[in-house]
Amino acid sequence: MSTETTVTEHVANSVSNKRVLLKERNLTSWNGYVMFAIALAFLAGAGYLIFQLTRQIEAPPMPALLLRGLMIAIGLFILKGFYMLQPNEAALLTLFGGYMGSDRSEGLRWVNPFYGQRKLSLRARTMNTAPLKVNDKRGNPIEIGAAIVWRVQDTALAIYNVDDFDRFVNVQAEAAIRHLASQYAYDDGEDLAEGETTLRAGVEIVAGALRNELHLRFAAAGIEVEDAKLTHLAYAAEIAQVMLRRQQAEAIISARKKIVHGAFSMVEAALQGLSERKIVELDDERKAAMVSNLLVVLCSDKETQPVINTGTLYN
Repeated sequence: MSTETTVTEHVANSVSNKRVLLKERNLTSWNGYVMFAIALAFLAGAGYLIFQLTRQIEAPPMPALLLRGLMIAIGLFILKGFYMLQPNEAALLTLFGGYMGSDRSEGLRWVNPFYGQRKLSLRARTMNTAPLKVNDKRGNPIEIGAAIVWRVQDTALAIYNVDDFDRFVNVQAEAAIRHLASQYAYDDGEDLAEGETTLRAGVEIVAGALRNELHLRFAAAGIEVEDAKLTHLAYAAEIAQVMLRRQQAEAIISARKKIVHGAFSMVEAALQGLSERKIVELDDERKAAMVSNLLVVLCSDKETQPVINTGTLYN
């Protein structure tokens, strides 16, 4: 490793360590209905005083005019601080560019009218990724897709730590799925260790690994992963036919093994039954001929045609 590379990595690590993540802080807002009543009281009082002013003939003194104007200003100032929050919704409040906190209280709320407000949904969201063409552990091209259920957990991280958390989630989800596919083989094979997890057979294990991968990648944006499962898994079109023939061959071999094993058991039982009941005495050559004939009959995938032997095996 060169000296220049070492210095570059050291500088990058120093910058990363100095970076401070702005995490969510709770901000308690005021009951909006109470503050609305107070604002109406000021405006009603100012309106009553103005009404009294219209009934006066002489000009009112300056303090009375200032009082009316102050009451109207206070009422209008209070009205500017109202906002409404639905269930599973939060408001991020800032003051002159500085983050003051997040409010998750439902209903009509009131805060300092100088606060800037930005609402953010906390409801669960579902993302169904389009099938991605990736390589599995063996390097075979496969198509894989997943459905991910996520929600915003930390509002400050979601808004102030990443530029666009929706796009961040999409990009990181695709990266996680690609990385996951490279860790597992699509299906079992002789090149894999016994009991090794595959994408096709280990559905629950793969889903758990995907959730863990997404949790680590989404943490920087304050995103919580509630569920993640594969929705699409198949070989890529260019090798699908080849892999289908391979799977068919493996299935045929497996079936043949079971057929042969069963045939051996039946032949063994037949010879043992003939010997125990002393129906016929067979020497080794006749036993070999009987075993051969029975195996042909039992293991053949076509109908067998019997041949009647009128002589003996020795002629």
